[in-house]
Formats: sequence, structure tokens, C-alpha cells
Amino acid sequence: MAETEARLRRYLEDELETCQNEDLQKRLAELDDLESVLDGGTAGTDVATFSALGDETRYRLVRLLVASDDELCVCEITPLVDVSDSAVSHALSTLTDAGLVTKRKDGRWRKYRATKRATALLTVLDGSR
Repeated sequence: MAETEARLRRYLEDELETCQNEDLQKRLAELDDLESVLDGGTAGTDVATFSALGDETRYRLVRLLVASDDELCVCEITPLVDVSDSAVSHALSTLTDAGLVTKRKDGRWRKYRATKRATALLTVLDGSR
């Protein structure tokens, strides 16, 4: 920690032209507050979400479900993405685990819908283009 503080003091001296102990302590406190955004649980969940979207088939499935006005069954989705039923089911399972899709059993059918989180992520992506 002493080396870190010494390096930070040198940086602040370059930036401020002079660095008092109060300046160093203030900056250390600001950095401690900033560190809270690196919460391990949140980061892990977010990385899993982005990882789920990192596959083209899963991304296309989320796109379809967000665009759909209603739930879709695997038998409705498969012809649209041109992959096997089992690949679609596996991808939907991954998306469900990531919180991007919900599933509901209706008799012998499973129906899928995009979550608000999926919709929000795609809205941000669309808005950033």
C-alpha cells in the first residue's frame, strides 16, 4: 500500500503541482468509493449476461423474442433461426439462466418471452449505433 500511495502522491503532484497529505487522503477516499462499482456479484452476473449474448444464435433468439408481441414456442422459433430444435432449446436455457428470457410451461409446450432486461439491453445497443 505504501508504494501505491507514493505513486498516487507523485501523480497528484504532477496534476496539482503540489500535493498535501489532505489531497492524498481525499483522493484515496474517492478511489475507495469508486471501487464499490466492482462488486463481485454484480460483475459476475453482468459478465454472464454479456456472455449469453456473445453467441450469434442466442443473440438472434433474444432479438426475435424482444421483437415478438407474444410468447414464442421452440417450434415457432426454430424455422426462423435455421438451427435444430435441440440447439434452440439449449440456447434458450442459457438465456433463461442469464435472466434474458423467461419460460412458461403450457401443457406439453414451453413458451418463451424476453425479459425487461433483454429489452433494455437491446434498446441501448440500438440507440448507440
